Amino acid sequence: MTLKTQLNESAKEALKSGDETRKRTVRMVLAAVKQAEVDKRIELDDAAVMNLIQKEVKNRREAVEEAKTAQRSDLVEANEAEIRILEAFLPQAMPAEELLALAQSAVIESGATGFSDMGKVMKIVMAKAAGRAANDKISAAVREALQPK
Repeated sequence: MTLKTQLNESAKEALKSGDETRKRTVRMVLAAVKQAEVDKRIELDDAAVMNLIQKEVKNRREAVEEAKTAQRSDLVEANEAEIRILEAFLPQAMPAEELLALAQSAVIESGATGFSDMGKVMKIVMAKAAGRAANDKISAAVREALQPK
């Protein structure tokens, strides 16, 4: 079952159960998917849909931080609920230790010697991590792997 199909099924279930938060969140993601498909004039594959969901999660996390600084606990709770719903559609996150090991093996594989080779290493790690880790976490792991010992 494709990710888009899962989203559609989840929207139907939310409609039947009356879960407003889930319904609103899933519809928002489906609208973002549809908008991207219309803009690019193609049908998005699972990887592209996963990237859109990750982008929405990132937006929600930023909104949580802004709501905390504004002392709006209602917005914090609402955004955190949406994050939990969206994360159910993403694969299990890669642990930091596994990500660091992956970055270290990519450094060896690419023959990187310093920070100037970070792009080569990032390309390898991004392909292998494929949606299981956020880009900022991958970047931090690669930086740590490139640190002179």
